[in-house]
Amino acid sequence: MDKDRRDNERYYFRQLGKKKVRLREPYGSDAFLEELRCAREGIPYTQRGAHARKTSKRDVRQPAKAGTLLWLCQEYFRRGGAEVTLATMSRRRAILEGICKKPHPLEGDPDPDYPTKGSLPFAGMKRTHVKELRDTRLDAFGAANNIVKAVSAMFEWAKDAELVEHNPAHGIKPLKSGEGWHTWTIEEIVQFEQHHEEGSTARLALAIFMYTGLRLSDASIFGRQHIQLVRNEETGELEKWIKIRPKKTSHGADPVMVEIPLLADLETALAKCPADQMTYLVTSFGKPFTENGLGNKMREWCDSAHLHHCSAHGLRKAGATVAAENGATHEQLKAIYGWTTYKQPDLYIRKARRRKVAKAASHLLVFDRNENKKVPLLDGVELSGTISGKKDNKINSH
Repeated sequence: MDKDRRDNERYYFRQLGKKKVRLREPYGSDAFLEELRCAREGIPYTQRGAHARKTSKRDVRQPAKAGTLLWLCQEYFRRGGAEVTLATMSRRRAILEGICKKPHPLEGDPDPDYPTKGSLPFAGMKRTHVKELRDTRLDAFGAANNIVKAVSAMFEWAKDAELVEHNPAHGIKPLKSGEGWHTWTIEEIVQFEQHHEEGSTARLALAIFMYTGLRLSDASIFGRQHIQLVRNEETGELEKWIKIRPKKTSHGADPVMVEIPLLADLETALAKCPADQMTYLVTSFGKPFTENGLGNKMREWCDSAHLHHCSAHGLRKAGATVAAENGATHEQLKAIYGWTTYKQPDLYIRKARRRKVAKAASHLLVFDRNENKKVPLLDGVELSGTISGKKDNKINSH
């Protein structure tokens, strides 16, 4: 993004080795996202006639009254997108705009002075108000937690911008909805391999997800440019390493660079790709997958192998689980998976420790069936414990 001489924001899509593409649709609109998708896939973007132009113009929101929640949202959309990806901001925008459109109060007749949540003063927003909004989606805990995340992110930005003094969503614990994506088992990985031929794109995707821990957004762009030669400080030999900046954490104040050795099994799988193919995972037309396209294709591959409950993210969880059970530390897991906090590695390490402790203590569940069983007395021992026999005879003989 840059600005012209009239201070208007201009957005571009940049891809290594290609010319940048100007994105002319209103930022965050449906038309903008469609234009961005076309730029990523390298196909021309065409507006759908005059109706599309009118639709895109309607996507430009009217300025809200200063001091209202809707005004704060619009300021966040306009000024707060530097630290997150475009996709993340688009998701947050959809959630926050949905909040602003909700009636106030949620039940009963609307307030004549503040008919919607967006018309309320944001300075008066409290923890109870955030939880009230969250509870509108108790039918889906994931969506409910996303409401809290979006509100919290906006108010954290507002604190830095000195628009508010506190974050009303701070400290609200997420609703528990199970363990999320299913973690692949060894048997399921073998089942996937047996169904898809060696050398197929499906097998290559499996290897990339298993041996790199990349997210869909990063696996879809993973290519030869991300493999570099690094000299081993101990042996002096050159080794192949994967170096990639995860998309999810690339816009923060301290962007993360994931650097991991290229494992032999993955190197063997990558060697089967054509030499002129820069991106490893491509469609049947030879084009790189989009993030959503790769996710949909992985869904098809799993379904065809009768693994309907498995997903690409589940492979990432499987890798983290194996690493933790093999003794990986918090810092090692953060380095491999590009995590910026200790929350995620701590989750896997605690689970691994519980398994090890349970395995070590499992023998304590086996009870001794002979513990209360009566043992027959030895010859010469009475019930009282007195030894009788030869000694008694000797005494009696006197």
